Amino acid sequence: MPPSVPGSELSRSPQRFFNRELSWLAFNERVLEEARNVSHPLLERVRFLSISASNWDEFYMVRVAGLKGQIEAGIVTPSIDGLSPQEQISVILARAASLMQEQQACWRELQVELKEKGIELQSPEELEVAERKWLQDCFVEHIFPLLTPIAVDPATAFPFIPNLGFCLLLQLERPDGEGMYALVPIPKQVDRFIRLPGGRSARFVLLEDIILHFLTYLYPSFKLKRGGTLRVIRDTVMEIDERAEDLVETFETALKARRRGSVIRLSINADIDPGLRRIIVDELEVDQNNIFLREGILGLVDIKQLIVADRPDLLFPPFEARFPERVRDFNGDIFVAIRAKDFIVHHPYESFDVVAQFVNQAAHDPAVIAIKQTLYRTSSDSPIVVALIEAAEAGKQVTAVVELKARFDEEANIRWARELEEAGAHVVYGFVDKKIHAKLSLVVRREGRRLQSYAHFGTGNYHPVTARIYTDLSFFTDNESLCWDALQIFNYMTGYDPPQCLNKLAFAPKTLRVALMDLISQEVDHARSGRPATIWLKTNALTDRDLIDGLYQASQAGVQIKAIVRGICALRPGVPGLSENIEVKSIIGRFLEHSRIFVFGAGNPVPSENAKVFISSADWMGRNMDGRVELLVPIENSTVHQQVLNEIMVRCFKDTSQSWELMPDGQYRRLPVEGQGFSAHTYFMTNPSLSGRGSAGEREEILKERP
Repeated sequence: MPPSVPGSELSRSPQRFFNRELSWLAFNERVLEEARNVSHPLLERVRFLSISASNWDEFYMVRVAGLKGQIEAGIVTPSIDGLSPQEQISVILARAASLMQEQQACWRELQVELKEKGIELQSPEELEVAERKWLQDCFVEHIFPLLTPIAVDPATAFPFIPNLGFCLLLQLERPDGEGMYALVPIPKQVDRFIRLPGGRSARFVLLEDIILHFLTYLYPSFKLKRGGTLRVIRDTVMEIDERAEDLVETFETALKARRRGSVIRLSINADIDPGLRRIIVDELEVDQNNIFLREGILGLVDIKQLIVADRPDLLFPPFEARFPERVRDFNGDIFVAIRAKDFIVHHPYESFDVVAQFVNQAAHDPAVIAIKQTLYRTSSDSPIVVALIEAAEAGKQVTAVVELKARFDEEANIRWARELEEAGAHVVYGFVDKKIHAKLSLVVRREGRRLQSYAHFGTGNYHPVTARIYTDLSFFTDNESLCWDALQIFNYMTGYDPPQCLNKLAFAPKTLRVALMDLISQEVDHARSGRPATIWLKTNALTDRDLIDGLYQASQAGVQIKAIVRGICALRPGVPGLSENIEVKSIIGRFLEHSRIFVFGAGNPVPSENAKVFISSADWMGRNMDGRVELLVPIENSTVHQQVLNEIMVRCFKDTSQSWELMPDGQYRRLPVEGQGFSAHTYFMTNPSLSGRGSAGEREEILKERP
């Protein structure tokens, strides 16, 4: 809705902000729209719908659960836009039903198109005799042993249904008329969509349909009168005792408690027996507002199983990430490459292997004596953690700062932490009251009579899987000032005493917001003095009250501000008297925009070689400024500066093929595309980066200097 007060007065009103929860819903609606974008291959559209469903599940587990917790605790503190927790819940629920209906409608549309392309969902009754025999064998061998039918009876304890648990609901009847209700939990160890063998076509049968078809194996004395499904989402918010002496043990206890969190959403078939529905609702103690009667299949996130590799004609063309030529030019020696010149790697267009190689080479280099590493999220088979373990076992000093509070990765991080400790690494869990979100790796190498440090600063996690689909930056440097600052930050994370003075880095929770506010103020001064004044931002979320107000003040002073905000944006752009000089766009495409880049003109037109350019691990959110350890890294090397500003930022702002413009009323408008339009993702896939390119002229000179 447009603001109800004029722009001149809006700067003092909560209406100058968008609600963060509604802004997130708008983001997920944009993701859902990509499932309807016919310019994408069909199976990629299926993927977008699955992502939309997954996002929706996590939103409930985290955001809705958090708001419900505030209500139960009697907290009435309003959000920055003036809504109480209860008002926010009410608005969310009003949007929820509509969004889920849109998802189901999109699924029905996609099913028609999939069938036309030979990918079809069939019922067991539609199959030929031989196919039903194959299905029966599949059921007996791979499904039946995992099933546990549970009678629903007042005298029997109601079974526990885990978070994201999926169950068949059965109304059964004997030939003599005796009735019974039952549940059959659907095992997660079996694919939800079972593919039938043979032929170029890809035909699938739903797991729940297979179970219903062969129900006599479970209930030979009963006939099915009516069947349906339910799916639950539980509160995943964890409460941690900040006074705990053993943080790992505390988290393990909290994780167990989280598994039994209260049900905050119950999805159930609309035509289920009313009596059985009442029993389910009563036993699960679900509020009526959180019961969703659904047509269609539940758990749309599972449709990603329909994305078959043998139909490349329905997928994005394959893309192979490039390995930076600069490293290859020096026979793969990454330390020699860094000594030649700072460079930045643009993921996923350039391979994450170079980051893994940085740590792996350090682990096996006899000249390396210490490695320090932050770990927020990583994969189950992380090459970086494996390298750290090997380094520790080889006698190197390894310090791993493992964040236990990385949501949904807590158990994996605990496991990695224990393996690192067993190998002899120093494992530190950081702070109880704030997350360590900085992406930082530091290697100390003995070179002659001195110790030389090499640093990696990232905008994304040390995660080789997400690095193939998230756009992020990896900055490698041996700059003495930056490496010294990195050492100070590690000492803060392990010793808890914040550095009093750093050479170049700003860090949260101490100096980051102050540094950003100062940079904004400098642009205001330039504007008031008649000099060019520009701010360019690229971030995943923009919700911090102080920073948004700073941008509003800059706009009113004449600073030209352009922002790429992928997801949540609480800033209201384009309002006369408040933000008429601010433009906001969102890029939703093949890759997930994740890199954080901040540019300040410093009295020059932008782009300019004199502009101040930074990369960061932090979004512009209150939690990043106050509740996390984050880094702001200046980019001063001329080649890297040019790549980040002139190559990445300019091309992202130029994008029209996958961009949405945020309007003053909070609605997003897809940018009009002229001709074929311009896709930043396609550009980066087909054009090698500046700083990653090799330089044969430097090679021999640098190799001669190698210790």
